[in-house]
Amino acid sequence: MKKLPLGIQNFPEIRRDHYVYIDKTPLALKMADSGKYYFLSRPRRFGKSLFLDTLKCLFEAKKELFKGLFVHDRWDWDKTYPVIRIDFSKGLVKTKKEMSDKIGAFIRQSARDFNLEIQETGTSNAFEELIRKCHDRHDMPVVILIDEYDKPILDNITDNDTALIMREGMDPFIRFVFLTGVSKFSKMNLFSGLNNLQDITLSPEYATICGYTQADVEISFKEHLARTGPEGPVDLAELAKWYNGYSFFGEPVYNPYDILLFFQEGGKFKNYWFETGTPTFLMDMIRDKQYFLPDLENLEVSEQLLNTFDVGNIPIESLMFQTGYLTIKKTATIFNQVIHTLSYPNFEVKNAFNQYLIGYFTEHRFQPDARLYKTLLEDDFTGLKAQIARLFAAIPYTAHGNVTHYEGFYVSVIYAFLASLGLDLTAEDITSKGRADLTLKFPGHEKIYIFEFKVVQDEQSKSKNPLVQIKEKRYFEKYMEDGNRIFLIGIEFSKEKRNIVSFEWEPV
Repeated sequence: MKKLPLGIQNFPEIRRDHYVYIDKTPLALKMADSGKYYFLSRPRRFGKSLFLDTLKCLFEAKKELFKGLFVHDRWDWDKTYPVIRIDFSKGLVKTKKEMSDKIGAFIRQSARDFNLEIQETGTSNAFEELIRKCHDRHDMPVVILIDEYDKPILDNITDNDTALIMREGMDPFIRFVFLTGVSKFSKMNLFSGLNNLQDITLSPEYATICGYTQADVEISFKEHLARTGPEGPVDLAELAKWYNGYSFFGEPVYNPYDILLFFQEGGKFKNYWFETGTPTFLMDMIRDKQYFLPDLENLEVSEQLLNTFDVGNIPIESLMFQTGYLTIKKTATIFNQVIHTLSYPNFEVKNAFNQYLIGYFTEHRFQPDARLYKTLLEDDFTGLKAQIARLFAAIPYTAHGNVTHYEGFYVSVIYAFLASLGLDLTAEDITSKGRADLTLKFPGHEKIYIFEFKVVQDEQSKSKNPLVQIKEKRYFEKYMEDGNRIFLIGIEFSKEKRNIVSFEWEPV
C-alpha cells in the first residue's frame, strides 16, 4: 500500500519514496504545448504547490521522476530549461520593505543556485538581470514559477493601506510567469499589463488541475478505502458528501488535504481542511454588512464578480468563492450574462463554517451540546425554546449593533445554529402562497419543522401571530403528500430584550 503524501509538496520526494501521486502531467503537458503565460487560482491546501513543483521538474528534464506517468513518452527530455521558482507561501510580510527584502532574498538564492553574480542592487533590476543571465548561461528561455503570489496581500486583507502597498510593491517584480494564488486581484500591472496572461481558474479543460476526482480517489486510494473505515470499507457516498463538491466549471473535486488526513486518521469524518484556517475576516464582513446567512445556500452572482476583486472593495461572495467556502453549483446565461449559483461545496464546509459563526457571534460563550440533539429527536419544544434563548443570551450586547430590529439577523443566527448541527435547512421556503422563513428537514425527511419569525418592539407589543401566518398561508401543504410528521413553530423576538418573548408550536 503506497504511503500518503500528507504535507509533502516536493515532487521528487513523492516519486522516489513511492507515495500516492495523482497524475496531473496530462494537464501540465497541455499547458506547455498550448500557451506561455498562465494564472491559476485555487483555495489553500489544494495542491497548487505540488503542481508547480511538478512543472519545475518537467522543465528541468528530470525524466526518471516521470516514469509511468502520462508525459513520459510525450516530452522532449533533451531540452533543459533554467527554472526560477519564487514561493510567497511561507512567513508573514507586513511592510513594503519586508516584501522588497523577501524578493531580494529569492533573487540572491536563485543566483547562487545558478552560480551567477548579480550586480544590480534594486530588486526590480536585479530580477531582470537574473532572468537575462540565466538565459545567457543556458542558451534557453527562462521558466518562472511564482507560488501564492497574493499571500502578502491576504495577510493584510483587513488593513487596506498596507494591502495596497503590497499590491503595488509587487508589480515591478512580475514578468513572465506561471502564477498561482488564492485570489486574482484587479488593477495590478500583472493582469492589466500582460494581456496574454491566460487565466485558467474557471477553464473547464483545467477544472481538475488541482484536487482529486471521484475516480482518482477510488483508483489511487483503493487499498486505503478497503482498510480505513472503523467498521469496514469506507462508505463512498458518505465520503463524497463530506469532502467532494468543489467545482471550477468541470468535474467536481475533493480537496486533497481532506482525503489524506481522513485516511491518516483512520477514516474519521472531521473538519480537516476547515480547521487549518481561521476565517475571522469573513466573520467580520458578515457582521459588519449584516449579511443574510441563508443566502449562502443558493447565491446567484455574475461571472465578473467571481473573476476579480480589488483591495478596499471586496465583495464577500467573491472572497468566499476564491477562498473555498463557496463553490459553483450551476451556471446559466440570462440576457447574455453568465450567472453562477454558489453554495457550500460539501458538508464539512457548511457544518464547520456555521459552527464557527456561532462561536464568533457569541464570543465562544455558547456551544450546542448533546441535549440539543435529544431535544430535536424527541420534539421537545420547551427544550428547543430554552436552547434558542440561551443562544441569544450568549450574544454580547456589542455584537448586536443596530440590527436588533432586523428580522434577518434572528433568522441568520438560528440558521447558523441549526446548520452547525448538519441539518437540512431551506430559508425563505417558497410555496404557492408565500415564503416560510425557515424549513428544517430531518434525515429521511420523515419529520419537518416549519418556522416563522417576527420582531416586536418589546414584550407588550403585538405582531401578526407568526404561527397563525403559517396556517393561513398553508406553508406546510407542499410537504403533506409524503406522509411527513410536520410541526409549525412561531417565534417572536423583542428588540428591547434581544431575545425570545413568544414561542408557540403545534403539529399539523
